[in-house]
Amino acid sequence: MGDRAPHFFKGIALFTPAGDLVYCIDPTKQGRWHLHLCARLQEILQLLEPPHFLVPSYTATIDYWLDPRTNRIETIAEVSPPVARYQALLNAVFGTGDLIWQVTPWQEKFCDPMILETYRPQFPQLWEEQDLVVRLEPHQEVLKTPKQGVSDSYPPTSGYVLRLFVSGDNRTTEQTLKKIHQLLEQGLHSPYTLKVIDVFKHPEQAEANQVAATPTLMRVFPEPIRRIVGKLEDTRRVLEIITMS
Repeated sequence: MGDRAPHFFKGIALFTPAGDLVYCIDPTKQGRWHLHLCARLQEILQLLEPPHFLVPSYTATIDYWLDPRTNRIETIAEVSPPVARYQALLNAVFGTGDLIWQVTPWQEKFCDPMILETYRPQFPQLWEEQDLVVRLEPHQEVLKTPKQGVSDSYPPTSGYVLRLFVSGDNRTTEQTLKKIHQLLEQGLHSPYTLKVIDVFKHPEQAEANQVAATPTLMRVFPEPIRRIVGKLEDTRRVLEIITMS
């Protein structure tokens, strides 16, 4: 576990059909948080209503606890079949190393692709790749944002909005993403939103943001914009630049 991760906790993750992720780490283990995550997705993507239909099919949960009968630490980690391929990302955000997650039984009633497809016209944003990995703090209020659309022009009143520019979906990118998540979870004591942008898929965004090399970590909020280009191993330097006024 990372330094910020509690010894015992419950983690909840909610994916979209396109692979975007919102999650929560709850050391009190008092709530399941699925409704909170749905509300957060509604806020970020400006959905007409919370996408509760995602919960049976696109979730992962982890419970890291001490069994009082055996006095042994136990881990129960379960992931729904449609998002089982994201185990590396789950391990990165929850700090669980190379843990193998148990794939839950397929729930035909709720996970039928044909049924899920009927939601696409009402929630098209969920099928569009946003490259989002967002952590919801246990006591963070869901913010009300304007309904005109999703934009970095409407950032949270506190915390940070970050962009990470990478080159392709490969081992190097996976390691970079893992390092960034460890750095942010262990050293950044504020809420944050991280958007990962593949410059091969979105060269126009790299050009618009004047990104000439990868990886580039960019703080877009609060202003002024800050950039960190190249190696990100110097965690103290990275955190100083992110939190610099």
